[in-house]
Amino acid sequence: MLYRKYHVSLREIDTEFYESAFLRGEIVKACMIVEKGKIEIVDIPYCGDPDEHEVVVKIKAGGICGSDMHIYHGTNAFAVYPNIMGHELAGEIHAIGKGVEGFRKGEKVAINNVLSCGECYACRQGRPNVCKNLKVLGVHTPGGFQEYLRISKHNVYPVPDNLSWAEAALVEPYSIASESMNRGRIADGDTVLICGAGPIGLMLLQAAKLHDVKVAVLDVVASRLEIARKLGADLVLNGKSDDVKQAIMEFTDNEGVSLSFEATGNLRVLEACISHYASQAGRVVVLGFSTEKMQIAPIEIMKRELDVLGTRLNNNRFPEAIDWLATGKIDPKHMISAVYPVEKVVEAFAFVDENPERTLKVVLEF
Repeated sequence: MLYRKYHVSLREIDTEFYESAFLRGEIVKACMIVEKGKIEIVDIPYCGDPDEHEVVVKIKAGGICGSDMHIYHGTNAFAVYPNIMGHELAGEIHAIGKGVEGFRKGEKVAINNVLSCGECYACRQGRPNVCKNLKVLGVHTPGGFQEYLRISKHNVYPVPDNLSWAEAALVEPYSIASESMNRGRIADGDTVLICGAGPIGLMLLQAAKLHDVKVAVLDVVASRLEIARKLGADLVLNGKSDDVKQAIMEFTDNEGVSLSFEATGNLRVLEACISHYASQAGRVVVLGFSTEKMQIAPIEIMKRELDVLGTRLNNNRFPEAIDWLATGKIDPKHMISAVYPVEKVVEAFAFVDENPERTLKVVLEF
């Protein structure tokens, strides 16, 4: 049985239940990275009836994220193999647990990928996205690149029918933009620098432009900077050819930016954000991650009383992200580079790999 071959990826699920599911013929399909660099569509058992406070979602679309590519290439420190990826998810309610109210079968929903314990210090402080025992769908536990997903009702949010499945799948990354804006306390009158014009950086741009702010975007890829310009950036900066510090000072009347978002993971860029680009009393929000150590003189933070803020995933920001897309405040269509049927998952990952400069979001549809 394929389950026995791939039981590691389903290690948190009751073994006896899954064996009996196979015997009953309750088989569904899943996209699985069976080893580094190798994706297969495999048979797994149906997830089973929902518990009292759960629902089962029939997955309709899933975005391929940069972290999925890291898992695919074997460069994600948290992933285990085999692995069912997928955390940017949309689908329809398939089954509803007895204790669940407020949902109807067939309803279109987006799925929050944050799984928290509700008991640790971070959870008690209302910050489950940095739970001590945090698990993320598709990383620490089997994700949503499968036909059906059983999950807590608290992780499911209705979305309107005017959003396509591919657009609804982007609610999760837009929730990251929402969380970042919240962490940075964006306000009218800010001058904003976004470092990195990848998918998240461009979503940050769209979110920032909902406020009365001026936004500069920094990257080294000209095609992505052109997209940033089309999405409303007031200034685009090429880190390879421009004098970034001088341009930022001209952009801000020599004050520096009041709010910057570092979304590249490049330590030199983060160091520059803190040491050279930030204004007095500025805020620096860190999205990019690296395990390397950076070199910052503490006086650079102290003398300007900077706030250097981490941000991770989302903290109950799905309602705002859904509102952005549902009301047309933000148009997600700009972010979708290609849509593939799930049967072509290998081609979809190859497309992302082979077109890094012109690929934003690639979505799988089930």
